[in-house]
Amino acid sequence: MVKLVDIQIVRAETLNAESLGNRSVEQPVYGSRGDILDANGVVLAGTVMRYNITLSPRNAVEFTRTTDAGEVTVTVAQAAAEVGALTGKTGDSILQVISGALAKDKSSDYAYVAKAVDVDVFRAVDKLEIPWIYFEKNPSRVYPDGAVAGNLVGFVSSGGEAQAGLELGQDSCLASTNGVETYEKGADGVRLPQSTVTTSQARNGGDVVTTVDSDLQWYVQQVLAKQAKATGAAWGNVVVQEVKTGKLVAVADYPSVDPNNVNGTENPDDRGSRAFTASFEPGSTFKALTAASVLDAGLASPGSKIVAPYRYLPSNGANVNDSSGHADLNLTMTGVLIESSNTGMSKFGELLSDQQRYDYMTRFGLGKATEAQFPAEDSGILHAWENWDSQTKYATMFGQGLTTTALQVSSIYQAIGNNGVRLPVQLVEGCRHADGTMTDVPATAGSQVVSPTAARDTADMLEMVYQKGWLAAKWNIPGYRVAAKTGTAQMPNGQGGYTRGYLVSVSGFAPADDPQYVVSVSLADPVKLNSSAASAPVFQEVMSQVLKKYRAVPSGAAAPALPGTW
Repeated sequence: MVKLVDIQIVRAETLNAESLGNRSVEQPVYGSRGDILDANGVVLAGTVMRYNITLSPRNAVEFTRTTDAGEVTVTVAQAAAEVGALTGKTGDSILQVISGALAKDKSSDYAYVAKAVDVDVFRAVDKLEIPWIYFEKNPSRVYPDGAVAGNLVGFVSSGGEAQAGLELGQDSCLASTNGVETYEKGADGVRLPQSTVTTSQARNGGDVVTTVDSDLQWYVQQVLAKQAKATGAAWGNVVVQEVKTGKLVAVADYPSVDPNNVNGTENPDDRGSRAFTASFEPGSTFKALTAASVLDAGLASPGSKIVAPYRYLPSNGANVNDSSGHADLNLTMTGVLIESSNTGMSKFGELLSDQQRYDYMTRFGLGKATEAQFPAEDSGILHAWENWDSQTKYATMFGQGLTTTALQVSSIYQAIGNNGVRLPVQLVEGCRHADGTMTDVPATAGSQVVSPTAARDTADMLEMVYQKGWLAAKWNIPGYRVAAKTGTAQMPNGQGGYTRGYLVSVSGFAPADDPQYVVSVSLADPVKLNSSAASAPVFQEVMSQVLKKYRAVPSGAAAPALPGTW
């Protein structure tokens, strides 16, 4: 009687707690990471249910299984072999898991057999009805389209931790919160029916909605990869941007990465998006910015005249020359762009003060990362105008002495095509939650960087480049007026000098009479065709597909005829 009173009354609460602790098991309940979607709702990164297979080492003993032939005894070795056959392991390795756990702790009740197996394996193992085998739900990341937008989407680690790309940059939206549940088990380690209690609810992550069109993204990647391989380029990228919204509808990189098999891409630099993370001297595509700045300041017009020598020696001691020798050329500003004359652009650029040109560059978005907020995005290099030496003063007029990313160059052409209004570069629409609400919606307000007249005049001059430049036959798009400019620049070696390789590029927009899309192409060191002729076919194919896919209205009037010489 005294003993019963002691157990049931005096120490009842303490003993109950100890008893529950001995038979209660706590385990995580995984929330699902949110999806990454393209603009049309196509899943670029999603979550599927996987299962961890675990066992209780101290309860791993032979058991009786009921079969059609009656009851049979299944040894631990037999059970281990059965599980091994389904999980791609050997029976011996599973026995080693058991013995190793017991060697450390004779009362060990938990050890992993296999992690993140698919539902078919889970069902097959569960069907074995091994009493000391248990399962945990483990949501795992999958990328249904593989390498399509892989450099943008990024990837997670085997443990589900965000590592790169949008997976990392949008982790605050995508990340889930795990919950906790407890259940009670019997002396044999088997879960007691109806004993599971959720002590902390799991919360799923939100979905990141991007501006990317996955169909177009696939096409652009194919075109880029084909030309990069044909020309022997080390890497390359293509940006497709909506002129009137700033949205990125495709950002392709070569080489590409499949987030399902990140280790299949050996070079770590190939696993990100160089369109965002690699800056370079833009070369002659930058001349459009200088021209627009001079026009906006009212210091010249498309027909303004200069004499462009092969070599120009300004009074400050700088030394500027064109890419190949020639006699003095009587050029208009339009002709300077057509001929891509460094000396001619220098004569126009020096009409502005250094501070004026620097201010225009920053208004066009140079010297800072874009609004896309992509992880590890490069801001490029734009030194303060006070620190320019005599050579940099002129080099920055024609795309040298500074660096930009492919996204910044695209943004320059977006602003020119949009009547001088630069819009924020947008890759993500926002974070969509389970109730349909959208948060983290980016700002869309633009800024007037040059006047509509200056932008229109610059576009007209770029049309003359497209029509009369040396690549006219390689990038013709019938039915549409196009404004574009090529560029070729030596690649920096990272040590203050240059490599022997060149980065060749083309940037432009169409239809030129009502700009809808920017396409910007960059190829690094295409050794088999080391000029803008390497990138022009990519521009032509991609822009043609974009105009066709989105049913852009063909141009209705002829381009203005601007003289290039006098």
